[in-house]
Amino acid sequence: MKKALLVLIPLKLSAPGTAASAPWDAPLPVRFGGFVDVYYAYDARRPPARDRAFTTQPARHDEFNVNLAFVDATVDGERVRGRLALQAGNSVQANYAGEPRVGTVSGSDLARHIQEAVVGYKVADELWIDGGIFFSHIGLESWISRDNWTCGRSLMGDFSPYYQSGVKASYRIDEAWSGQLHVLNGWQNISENNDNKALGGQLSWTGPSGWTATYNNFWGQEVGNQGRFFNDLIVKTPPFGRLQLAASADYGIQRKPGGGDFSRWYAAALIGRWKFDERVAVAARVERYVDQDQVIVNTGGQGAFRTTGASVNLDKLLHKQLLWRLEARHFWSENPVYPTRGGYAERDGVVSTSLALTF
Repeated sequence: MKKALLVLIPLKLSAPGTAASAPWDAPLPVRFGGFVDVYYAYDARRPPARDRAFTTQPARHDEFNVNLAFVDATVDGERVRGRLALQAGNSVQANYAGEPRVGTVSGSDLARHIQEAVVGYKVADELWIDGGIFFSHIGLESWISRDNWTCGRSLMGDFSPYYQSGVKASYRIDEAWSGQLHVLNGWQNISENNDNKALGGQLSWTGPSGWTATYNNFWGQEVGNQGRFFNDLIVKTPPFGRLQLAASADYGIQRKPGGGDFSRWYAAALIGRWKFDERVAVAARVERYVDQDQVIVNTGGQGAFRTTGASVNLDKLLHKQLLWRLEARHFWSENPVYPTRGGYAERDGVVSTSLALTF
């Protein structure tokens, strides 16, 4: 956040055990579930060692594999809530590869298998405090593929946090407005890697006609204790008949080593989805990501990451709990950043298909 804005809001506190709340010793209902997303992807550049560059999903070329699988237990009570979810898959390996290892009891060995381990308590009317490991407040797209309009993540989704560790306060101001304040270990890291904590904020609006708008931000001391300030804006329309649209834009700055000037990166994406009926839908996406100083996207010495992408996606519900997807995607970069078996290329393309089962 650029500057802290303190707003005093009167809160109506209610003690557990009063007439307005359930007894403090009432059993909490637990809901169990799971998810499996299996896939196959073919990358036109046939990357060495089959690892696809600049993505978490789909992560492997010419290989049948598991993108994401998890089991979870969820508690959703009047004053207590929580979720424990354990996960595995290619996307998990890719996304948690940068998890810091500081000391002997940190790193990705265990952390990557914890999708969420979060506990929350309602301390006042409309005010929740949650702590632990939980999904990031940043971005249009979910970590869980079934919740997105496209099979693969956008560039801006893959290069902003999917998860975070810390404490958050969530407050519903009225029927239209809500907000969050986060105190975090850092930019998508469970293990602390410096002596600083980071801050995150969210302000969401839901219009009476179904429009939604969300502003998210992040401020922290990151790599080399360089100050980072990141902004994310999301707008989603209500359905216009069979068509629905969503747009997102990111802008980040980080102080360069040694102080002085700032590095900047930005991204934008526009997604449209057309539902033929309750079981069949198509989606199309255009996107742009620019990181001139490689603050977020390291190309391995191949020049700045300045890339445009486009994709089309087909969804088919084979059953209420089983989703089949087919996606074709292409990238155009201004520098040869995509690894091939003979060097690097400026363009890349991938076709992927997946089956996702929710249970």
